[in-house]
This record gives sequence, C-alpha cells and structure tokens, in this order.
Amino acid sequence: MLGMVTLTPTAPGIAAGQNWVSTGTQAVGPVLANAISQGNLPDATPIHVNVGLQIKNRDALVNYVKRISTPGDALYQEELEPANFLASYAPSTAQVQSVVSYLTGTGFQNVQIEPNNLMVSADGTAAAVRTAFNTQLGAYMANGVPIYANLGPAQVPEQLGGIVSAVLGLNNAAKMSVPLARNAVSVPNFPGSYRPKDLLKAYDVGNTPTGSKTAIAIFAEGDVSGVVKDLRLAEKNNGLPQVPVKIVQVGLASPDTAGADEWDLDTQYSSGMATNLSTLYIYTATSLTDSDVALMFNHFAAQKLARAGSASFGICEVFPFVDGSMLVDDNTFLEAAAQGQTVFASTGDNGSSCGVAVGANGVPGAGAPMVEYPASSPYVIGVGGTTLITNADGTYSNEIAWNAGGGGLSQFELSGFWQSPVNPASTVGRGVPDIALDADPDSGVYLWLNGAETCCYGGTSLSSPMALGVWARFESAHQNKLGFAGIPLYRGATPLPSAASPAGYHDIILGGNGLYTALPGYDLTTGLGTFDISILNSSIK
Repeated sequence: MLGMVTLTPTAPGIAAGQNWVSTGTQAVGPVLANAISQGNLPDATPIHVNVGLQIKNRDALVNYVKRISTPGDALYQEELEPANFLASYAPSTAQVQSVVSYLTGTGFQNVQIEPNNLMVSADGTAAAVRTAFNTQLGAYMANGVPIYANLGPAQVPEQLGGIVSAVLGLNNAAKMSVPLARNAVSVPNFPGSYRPKDLLKAYDVGNTPTGSKTAIAIFAEGDVSGVVKDLRLAEKNNGLPQVPVKIVQVGLASPDTAGADEWDLDTQYSSGMATNLSTLYIYTATSLTDSDVALMFNHFAAQKLARAGSASFGICEVFPFVDGSMLVDDNTFLEAAAQGQTVFASTGDNGSSCGVAVGANGVPGAGAPMVEYPASSPYVIGVGGTTLITNADGTYSNEIAWNAGGGGLSQFELSGFWQSPVNPASTVGRGVPDIALDADPDSGVYLWLNGAETCCYGGTSLSSPMALGVWARFESAHQNKLGFAGIPLYRGATPLPSAASPAGYHDIILGGNGLYTALPGYDLTTGLGTFDISILNSSIK
C-alpha cells in the first residue's frame, strides 16, 4: 500500500546541506506494477513540468463556497470572478516569482505562470529535475512501451515548502482512460437505443428551457477538428440547432484522433440534452497524462469561460494520489466551485473496481476495489450509469443500476458537507457516484462518427455529458445562478426516501455494480438517482 512508499536518499548532483521538504508528489517508480527497470533515465531527456502551488486561505474559501450556496445567507448566489480569486486566494506574486527564480536557477527554461497563479510550467531535462527536485528519474519498460517515473518524492528547498503543492510531469506511466462502451449491432433488441430527443422524452424534459443562456465545456485530447464536423452532421440529422463551438488548445497541439468517438459522444450528447447552448467550448490537451489534464482543468477555472464541463475519463484514484495531481486538481476544482462552475466526470465502466487495465501501462495496483478520479474529487460531480427502459411511447418506464457503472467509497477523499448527511461512511470516504443516467450500451445511443451514424454507444462516457447538458438547462432556467452543482443537487436529501426528500429524482432500487447494490435512497451504484428533468428544474434552488 502507499504507506510503504519510502523516501530515497539525496540524489547525485544536489548541493550538500540543503534542507529539503517533500511535496505532494510521492515516489512513483517504486510502486509501479508490471514495469521492468531499465536504469536511470538519461540526463538529457527533455521533461516538461507543471508545478502546482498552494491555495492560500483555503478554509475561508471552503466557507465562502458554503455561504454562497446557502439560501438566506447574505452572500447567497454570489460568486468569485478569476480576478477576485487571484487577489484573495491565489499565491502572491512574490511567492510565484520565488518559484520562477528557483526553476530558472536550476536549469529550466520557457517558464510560464498560469493566470490564477496556481501553476507554473517549465521545460527542462532529467538532470534539471534531479537538481531542482532532489529525485532521480528512472526508465522502465511496460509491455514493450518505454516509460519513466521519479524514483523518490519530489522535494523543494525548505523556503518553498509552503508554496509548492506538487510537481507534475515527473512520470508518463499512466494516462486517463475513457470509459466508452459499445454494443456493435445496428439495432439492439433490448431494451432500446436512443437519440437526444428520445432521451429528453424519457427523462421528462417537459417545458424545461434549453441551455441557450449557458456556456459549457468538454475536456478532450488531440485533434478535434473531425469532432466538430461530426457534431454538425448530428445536429442536422437530429433536427437540432447549430451551437457555437470554440476550441481551446491547452499545451502543444497533438494530431492524435484515437479518442474521436469519445469526444463525438461528449459533444453530441451534452449539446443534444441541452438542445441549445450559448457556446460549446472544447478544451483539448496534448495528452491524457495527469500533468496535461491538470493544466487543462486549470485553464477551465482560470478563464471561467464556461459554467460547467464534462470529463469523460478517469484513472484509478491511487495514481493521482501518489503523483500529486489529486492535490493540484482539487485546488482547481475548489476555485471553480467558488466561481460557480461545475465539473461532471464519468465514474468508470468497471463496476466497484477501478479500470486499471493490468499490464497496459505502469499503473500501481491491479484491479483493487477503488473508485476513479477525478470523479472522486469532492468538488466534482461523479456520474454513474443505469440501464434505461422506456415504454412503447418512449416515456420513462424503469431503470436498473448498470452492472459496470463505477461506484464505491474513495480511499483518499472525504465527502463534502452537502453529501455527508446521506453517506453513512462520509468520515471514511466520499461516496461515488453523485447521480446517474443511461450508460448501458444495451440501452445505448446512436453516434455520428467519421461522417456516418453508428450504434450503439454507452458507458459513463455517455452519462457524464448527458448530465452536463441537463445541467445547462437548469442553469439557463435559473439565470446561471445555481453555482456549484453538488450543493443544490443534494439540498434536502435524506439517507432514506422521505417526504422531505427533494423532488425530481428516480430512486433506482434494482441492480448492482459488484460490491454494491442499488437501494432506496442514496447508494454507491447510482447515487441520488437519475433525473426527472421537469420536476427537478421546478424544485432545485
């Protein structure tokens, strides 16, 4: 387990007598599974780092999020703008400059400061990493693929210990995976297949306004130009308006199109469930490594272009805990919540286990019961999956917890105050998911991919963007004043169904995902349940 990870001695080339303190980035190399050591990474190997910095006045910021979400409070429905966050909660200019000076003095170049002061990026080498962070990078081979990882914890001089939270980019051993499931048949015979308008009918959209007043974001990777073309075909053939699309490149552009089906699903079913949007932003990263994804999340918060976004990917939460990206991302998600923004994330398609993909890379562990990150972050809405069954007229009939829908208790994150009343194990770990929607490919959806419509796709890669699209409707109906979604979605929820329970949820009581069973009230398969859109829109506040 992680408690067994030990610190390595001072690496060669470090000045004697330096007082080092460890950051949140632990030693990754020693805990890799299925990776064969190839010795030290050559000193000249190029390395790009993203150095995460600490939020200041964190407790005050958490309290601010609570107050702006509490009806009757003097701050109710207020929210920060990025400039407010920078002034009151971000590291100071002097603190950031001390990190910049340190990086340049230890051999890093192209040093850049993110606008919210929560991240400093730089280019260097394996030798510069050893000098700056007191750790050697090791080379490994995993299933024929060369990878690298830090052999000891990333450390910084004592004077930077209260400023730097973690150092990302010291490994490329694992990447976020996309939980996309497909049933490769043209017309499934059970229980059905859907397009956006079918899902809106099934989940009772009624007269709920479209998302036309709200901007949302999709988090992607690689070249998404073909994704926009597929979206235009989907809109035309589904009778939907064209939504304005803007692509936000984060980091170096990549020609990779391997995730096109995932990003097609995200864009077509977020905008499809919203019917219309003010803008659909597609944030696209260089890769799905923890470091590149962290930079993408940071841009979402620092820019505040969109009210909400969907991340249809995840990784066994042990890895971001070890490499420090959990600390960095949680800071970003907290900033976003204080700014009224929400990130929805897929909980995975491996039931009550995380999607380790044993042997595919150097991920520590092998299929242990564990939830996925970022869905397990308290300031993210984890979206699980169901099997959706409709009546002959297309209206809602029933749902069953999808047996592959991710869910369980986090081993590293605790429940936010909004979830604690319904999660009996809130002092042990945050419960995942928060909500659920259709995800079973047997009740999956049609997708426009590479210029043609195909069927049938599912996975929590479907349920997360669907939830995002519905949330855009709620935000537009409430003048974009709902704030971070976790608090209004849980408001009034009780451990077991009661007269006080909030209206607008289908309580799923059938099915399971391995270790956990769907039960009355909140559970670790479908969370609070699925949406009756019209009713929940009328009751949410």
